Amino acid sequence: MHAPPSSRPATRKSRKAFWLKQLHMWHWMSSAVSLIGLLLFAITGFTLNHAADIEGTPVVTQGSAQMPPALLARLKAAAPAAEKAPLPPAIIEWVESSFPVRASAEAEWSADEVYLPAPRPGGDAWVAIDLATGAASSEVTSRGWISYLNDLHKGRNSGGEWSLFIDIFAFACLVFAITGLFLLQLHSAKRKSTWPLVGLGLAIPAAIAIIFIH
Repeated sequence: MHAPPSSRPATRKSRKAFWLKQLHMWHWMSSAVSLIGLLLFAITGFTLNHAADIEGTPVVTQGSAQMPPALLARLKAAAPAAEKAPLPPAIIEWVESSFPVRASAEAEWSADEVYLPAPRPGGDAWVAIDLATGAASSEVTSRGWISYLNDLHKGRNSGGEWSLFIDIFAFACLVFAITGLFLLQLHSAKRKSTWPLVGLGLAIPAAIAIIFIH
């Protein structure tokens, strides 16, 4: 048997209340997860847009160390056939304990030298090891905190863990935006300016792109 007509509005109201509760829960949870990331990406969006006006002064630090003969022998023995290959684990440990760099990247091998590039957010670094003498030298360049945060925004030289964070953050923002859109729909009947404001949010960037960007 069909439900009496008088019960249908109550059913629709109950269904709406259920989805309203669910949307509010997903919306606040996704906003909580993405809050700090949104602040970071909003601030660095501004600093990136004005990067030429707020450039930092690079600070360059040089260092040197002498590789122990036993490690130098292991390094020579590990020389690969290819021009690029990672350093052996023991050499990585020594480099990272001797210089403020991460040594997990591929090194460039030649007959007389091993050169390890170690780019990082907000700067750059490298280590060079002389295969004849074991003399190692490094150079670390820092461009300051703004450059560091800008590179995090772009995911530049920030590693796999940060890349994973960006993916999770992007998903949380997507949930935040979609649930926000549905909440706007549910409340739009009582807020007449809802869709004009949403339309304005689309029209302004679209007009700028069409008129001024060529």
